[in-house]
Amino acid sequence: MKLPNGEIVISEMSPYDLRNLIQTGEGTFLEFKRTVPTPEKIAREISAFANSKGGTILIGVDDNLTIVGVNEYFEEEFLLLKAANDCCVPPVPIEIELIHIDGLEVLIVRVPESGTKPIYNKNKRKRRVYVRRKDSSVLASDEVTEVLKQTYSGQGVTFEYGKNEQILFRYLNEYGEITVSGFANLINQTSYRASKILVNLVSAGILNLFTKDEVDYYTFSHRTK
Repeated sequence: MKLPNGEIVISEMSPYDLRNLIQTGEGTFLEFKRTVPTPEKIAREISAFANSKGGTILIGVDDNLTIVGVNEYFEEEFLLLKAANDCCVPPVPIEIELIHIDGLEVLIVRVPESGTKPIYNKNKRKRRVYVRRKDSSVLASDEVTEVLKQTYSGQGVTFEYGKNEQILFRYLNEYGEITVSGFANLINQTSYRASKILVNLVSAGILNLFTKDEVDYYTFSHRTK
């Protein structure tokens, strides 16, 4: 059933299922917010989920798993839609549901994975790209952003199997992983050139990119083994 503004719908989730969901805690696909802070701030969470595998934001739930509810859900909805439509580029088609529990109201914000990545977070200074990593929305590195661009451009990716790639593959066969700076030193090239080679190989499905301790690492894709 739609509410008067035609945007929020009554959730089909039961209070029991909501409690169970909350007890799983924040993670790759779930974020808690007491309230919507500002459109710019909540847009980080929305764009990060859209740039990853999608996710759910619960408005009216504290980080300690306590249900606090929202006071003016139409005001919260306004801020959410402004974030999704004005602060995310391109806009993200979020779905907002309302659930009543223990005399309180909680908003369930469902964020789909975008098919046109990257989704940029627009602020006064510059457009930024965020991705979801464990229970946080973090700023994507230049390499992660470029991989998203190439992978979802629909234009296909080509790469040259030259001397640098041969050196890289031999290194990975022996050591398993490498960073941009490590690869740049290995082939005696600039970090820009090393980054471009690695990004193309990731976009082509030859390598995987993963982040550990805020550093990007590259390994062979399972498909190439």
